Amino acid sequence: MDKVNLIVDGKTLEVNKGTTILEAAKEAGIYIPALCHHPDLRPIGMCKLCIVEIEGWDTYPTSCTTLAEDGMSVKTKTPELQEMRRNALEFLLSEVHHPTTCLFCDRKNECTDLRECMKKMPVTAGCKYCPQDGECEIQDAIEYLELGKVRYSTEYMNLPILREPFFDRNYNLCILCGRCVRTCEEVRGEGVIKYDVGFHQKHTVETKTGLSLLDSGCKFCGACVDACPTGALSARLEKWEKPEYTVTTTCPFCGSGCQMEVGVKDNHIIRVRGKRGDTANNGQLCVKGRFGVLEFAESPERLTKPLLRENGVLVPVDWDRVLNLVSDKFLQYKGSSFATLGSGKFTNEDAYVLQKFAKIVLESNNLDYCSRECHGTDAVALGAAFGSGWMTNSLAEMEGAKCIFVIGINPTETLPVSTLKLKKAKKKGAKIIVVNPRKIELCDIADIWLNLEPGTDVALIQGICKVILEEGLIDGDFIKERCEGFEELERSLNGFSLQEASRITHIKESAIREAARVYATHKPSYILACEGVTQSTHGTDNFFALANMAMMTGNVGKPSTGINAIRGQNNGEGPADVGLFPSLLPGAKPITDPEIRKKFEDAWGKKIPEKPGLTLVEMLNAAHAGDIKAMYIVGHDPVVSSPDSNHTRAALQNLEFLVVQDIFLSEVAKLADVVLPAASCLEKDGTVTSCERRVQRARKVIDPIGESRPDWEITCDIARRMGDYKNFLYDNPSEIMDEIAKLSLPHGGINYSRLDNDSGIQLPCPNTEHPGTPYLHKDKFTRGKGKFHVVEYRPPAELPDKDYPFILTTGRTYWHFHTGTMTRRVHDLDYIRDRNFVEINPKDAASLKIKDGDMVEVSSRRGKVNVEAKLTERSPKGLIFMTFHFAEASANILTNSAFDPSGKTPEYKVCAVKMGKVSGG
Repeated sequence: MDKVNLIVDGKTLEVNKGTTILEAAKEAGIYIPALCHHPDLRPIGMCKLCIVEIEGWDTYPTSCTTLAEDGMSVKTKTPELQEMRRNALEFLLSEVHHPTTCLFCDRKNECTDLRECMKKMPVTAGCKYCPQDGECEIQDAIEYLELGKVRYSTEYMNLPILREPFFDRNYNLCILCGRCVRTCEEVRGEGVIKYDVGFHQKHTVETKTGLSLLDSGCKFCGACVDACPTGALSARLEKWEKPEYTVTTTCPFCGSGCQMEVGVKDNHIIRVRGKRGDTANNGQLCVKGRFGVLEFAESPERLTKPLLRENGVLVPVDWDRVLNLVSDKFLQYKGSSFATLGSGKFTNEDAYVLQKFAKIVLESNNLDYCSRECHGTDAVALGAAFGSGWMTNSLAEMEGAKCIFVIGINPTETLPVSTLKLKKAKKKGAKIIVVNPRKIELCDIADIWLNLEPGTDVALIQGICKVILEEGLIDGDFIKERCEGFEELERSLNGFSLQEASRITHIKESAIREAARVYATHKPSYILACEGVTQSTHGTDNFFALANMAMMTGNVGKPSTGINAIRGQNNGEGPADVGLFPSLLPGAKPITDPEIRKKFEDAWGKKIPEKPGLTLVEMLNAAHAGDIKAMYIVGHDPVVSSPDSNHTRAALQNLEFLVVQDIFLSEVAKLADVVLPAASCLEKDGTVTSCERRVQRARKVIDPIGESRPDWEITCDIARRMGDYKNFLYDNPSEIMDEIAKLSLPHGGINYSRLDNDSGIQLPCPNTEHPGTPYLHKDKFTRGKGKFHVVEYRPPAELPDKDYPFILTTGRTYWHFHTGTMTRRVHDLDYIRDRNFVEINPKDAASLKIKDGDMVEVSSRRGKVNVEAKLTERSPKGLIFMTFHFAEASANILTNSAFDPSGKTPEYKVCAVKMGKVSGG
């Protein structure tokens, strides 16, 4: 990048061309007051405090809008500049009626408790922070400008404080800088708020609807709060306190890998902010990351002591007693009658230790984790087509795509921060194609919405491929040089018609044709996918079809292309990579390969069972049949998350011995013989792997709650009590990662010191000199040549009939995470969404005489739930939608446990149901 040289306050600076004077000064550690400026926003030079003097210029330009040029000589602090700034600030404070009691405090140097001070002046008069804390930008500017008073009238308005979920709006302190309005519009793409004339004719900020933020569609991401330079917007749980120290760690929720800075005082979390810079989120968080961490981590419902079932009741016991019992019982059941189930919420180190324990101590490959419920199918298909089941590209690459093909995912709900990159791509002119039976929020900005019949994805993608082939839109050179099996695919497509695709999917031929042309001609094209296509009895075929579409157009192995199947948890990818799978060893190597197995047997000094074990649903079926007699479940709740919850509960109750290790007494923990209290992700060190293969640090923020312990420590303790001392003597999780790096080639270059930069390293990273891999298959596919697969449409396992005439599809809501174990402990998240709904098309509701808010009984062949009706046009006629976060009315009481024969992922997205209004309301 071109550089420019300039002098600022006598310092010679070299900066990138395009840098503003304000940015150059900040890089050099030179403070210039600027109340309207924010690094995420387009500079507007409104407050006039950032004016500077430039040699040879007749005016005093705003430094936030003036680019640095070669040879410039700039002064940022002269008597003239300071006087003009003081006048500007005085006028600003007078115009916005800002109180001055918080700005000119006689007790500034002796104040020790601002809360006591606030009692002596009007409750709305002071800022949220004491001046000595230095977190109010007006106070910073006043101190820098040595402003002693405001000469102009500053009539105090005494406006009411507006209480919203998570934060307060105190417009007595608003200076109309516009940061919140512009952040909501420019950064988050929501546009919920605007400038307005509010109470007492004071110009202020209001919602566009005139209603509360909650009733105006606010997502409560907190970006406006973080951008506010005063106390006008302030998070309630963060008031008054200043952290003693701050720790950077990875957000514990979705798979985006957002980095957050967590402030701590007296071993309590008191603040959370998004980490700026070269991170996956560049300072942005969603409502769960921004406001949900503090409360769940320190919830009074946390498990703090081991529990043992005695006389049918779980009672607290000491660690020694319970672990001796567990180790004795595990020795009794080890082998093929034992099964182990892990989680996408614990660390890579936890997962590695657990899989090692299962394979060489329990001597059982009946080993799986929650990703099976979501991503078994795409891993199998992409592994066969490309040679790797990983997501091919990076999330940031969406911004550079010319077309984004969004299939089977509702990203604004499930991947909100990464979706900001999609919105940026749209602003740059990218075409957005949404494939979803429901009219999700993203349809509002999509160029094409393909509202297919649920479960008909293969027919749709085959139709798109047919058009690409017929109209000569294929990339012939890419196919010839990089792929194999195209002739077989071509023959199969010649036998398939666009009319057939339209008949099956209920999408017009013209719409399918338009989508094909857009995807094939607006390159690079990026496929974003998730559980809408993975959770199917033909999920593997869905991804074979997507792989065919990507390869035939040359949209793979390049930036901003590929097939990118999102993981729903912060470590949804990592456990499989380190061997927590019934058929794999660390590094995703097949357990059936004798040479690979010998490598690990030599390292661990123990034999490893050679036959792949049972997958998650197979384990539960085996437990129900009495073949699996004992289970060790760590960090996962299959009672809520697995399909056909009644069957799952019965299977677990049929076990002879069940140990559950978790941070809360989850639904599955309530069935356990032993419950072991685990430390949360904020109470231990480790690493996690985001959906884009990015390995990042999860750092200990506070000490474990009560007697809880890190998962890897508990598992190691059990292993040693079972007689294996050598393999489970770790003092620190970094030692576990070092062992992973030695045995797993993709992790060969990963160690804790390399991860200290907070941007992480993307796998594969075979050695410490390797920078990581932003996108896969650059010059050739992992398997050599990409392989086309012939697929045929197969209907879902269960379709509507006269007894069960509706289709139920399931998903997540923005306000909650996975089984709700963590987010339902967050007061305001549960206030916003405290129960499940069934979303029904108004025409279906009218036919059943159901009104909005009525209690409805929804039933399938497997169970029934009573749930409140929510009438919405977003659900098409014949289709209803429910989430699974709420154990008392989970959609998974109804869902079908039929699964894909290859990937073994269940079919959550299509099952037949009936419904009716509950008698008596």
